Amino acid sequence: MIARFLALPGNLRGAILMSIAAIAFTVEILFTRWMSQRGIPVTTQLLARSLGQVVWIAPTIAASGLAIFATRRLALHLVRGFSSVSTWGLYFLSFALLDLATATVLSFTNVMFTTLAAGPLLRERVTAARWAGTLAGFMGVAIMLRPGTDIPLGGAAAALGAALCWCGITLSSRALTRTESTRSVIAWVGLITTLCATPLAIYFWQPISLTDVLILAAFGLITPTILLLLTEAFRAGEASAVAPFQYLRLPIVTLAGWLIFAETPDATAWAGAAVILVGATIITIAEARAPR
Repeated sequence: MIARFLALPGNLRGAILMSIAAIAFTVEILFTRWMSQRGIPVTTQLLARSLGQVVWIAPTIAASGLAIFATRRLALHLVRGFSSVSTWGLYFLSFALLDLATATVLSFTNVMFTTLAAGPLLRERVTAARWAGTLAGFMGVAIMLRPGTDIPLGGAAAALGAALCWCGITLSSRALTRTESTRSVIAWVGLITTLCATPLAIYFWQPISLTDVLILAAFGLITPTILLLLTEAFRAGEASAVAPFQYLRLPIVTLAGWLIFAETPDATAWAGAAVILVGATIITIAEARAPR
């Protein structure tokens, strides 16, 4: 089976892996919604995710020793780590406050925020296509969050805040990979996110059962596979062919929200979602095709 998969054309393998990642994203947010309904604080979920990432990178740290943390760019590692813990904390919170489809769509605005910041911060050339996609994306947000909307503004703010913080992850990662190894970046992220999540989890701690502990352990150990799937998808195929498949998350999440939670966004929310999705796809394809 593995041999047959490896024999497939690279773009097809990448598309399959990205599609599996979309399913994994859905599993992650269903876990998040389920845990929130069980009374497990978002901060505890965030700590479980951070600890799971540390478990995954522990063998690498053991093999390399403390040398893996050697760096001359500590400030940028801190930005990367703080952006990560902020992103995932707000991301989990948005799925506790919004319906699954709306939270997912608003998370796609991260590519718009990245486009706005890439020029002045990284001095990247932002093409007309990326600007058009960004404008379309924010028009979609305006449609979804129109006056009189039923979408909770607190949840929308959390989702957009997560997207903005994801921009910090993207830009700091681009800058770090110019001089730092992937192993070093991942090790620093695991360390910083755990150090940040621990006091938050303690402050907002609520008693949980042994069953909840087991759920958190499974959640923490499963979620790092998403990063692995994304990495291998882009390794297998061309970014312009593979990246758009990440947006399969929306129909999968929407179906799960309808079947499990009876969630059905209204027509105007769907219209805004469609505009955001078009904008995000335009930016993703334009960026993937841009020369590096």
